Amino acid sequence: MKNYYTLLLILSIICLTSHAGTYQGGVSEKGYNTSTGRIIDKASGKGISGAKISIPKNKYTTKTDRNGYFELDTSINDTSIMSVKKDKYKPFSMSINSKDLSEPLIVGIEKSNSYDLSVDSEMHHLGDDNYSKLSANAGEFRTEAEGPFFTKKFILKNLNYSMPIYIVIGSIVGIDTLMARTIGQNKVPNSYASAPEVYFNGNKISEIQINGDGQKIKIPPALIRKNKINEVTIKTGRNLMQTSYIDYDDIEFMNLSIEN
Repeated sequence: MKNYYTLLLILSIICLTSHAGTYQGGVSEKGYNTSTGRIIDKASGKGISGAKISIPKNKYTTKTDRNGYFELDTSINDTSIMSVKKDKYKPFSMSINSKDLSEPLIVGIEKSNSYDLSVDSEMHHLGDDNYSKLSANAGEFRTEAEGPFFTKKFILKNLNYSMPIYIVIGSIVGIDTLMARTIGQNKVPNSYASAPEVYFNGNKISEIQINGDGQKIKIPPALIRKNKINEVTIKTGRNLMQTSYIDYDDIEFMNLSIEN
């Protein structure tokens, strides 16, 4: 059975930077049954040509052919984040593993709107590079940690303020909370971490207890600065069993956006 993955992300077009050393996959014209997957327009169901598919941990990218099909010529062993980007469409990300790729993936992405806002579309690794191999998705970590928190400023405009406004995290992995361990997302036997925290304009608005895709956090209306600079901060958790020093939980996330 085909697996259908869709995700609503309200994002604006921003400059997308590529990393040095990225390997470019080829665009092929393979038939449907031999391809890894297909990128389609969610509304029309038609294939999207020239969409960029990336596996950041492998520094690998490829593009869809004229019918939206693609192949991933790279090894996927541990759970990895896959990103899809295409001009005039909302950036998309999802967690995949080798089991997901045993059958073709069909990913539906949505066209962007004038009020879409992308806060950041790159992969970020928070923590201290000190983690167990049994940590959730530890096998995926490849980039050096940039510290225990991430902060980004942006201007909110062209939104419908009478409707709920959300922060959306496209994909997040590596969380080692007690809840994540309880549901089998990591195998660390004797320790667990506090949850990553999300702040908006200096105010804590949420904790993230488990790994996953498309996590939505409602922004309290009173905290929103209309047509002015706003700020979002994500802080990673700490190992609660380590008391002799601060041991930050290593996590990675991708595609931070605002959804109305």
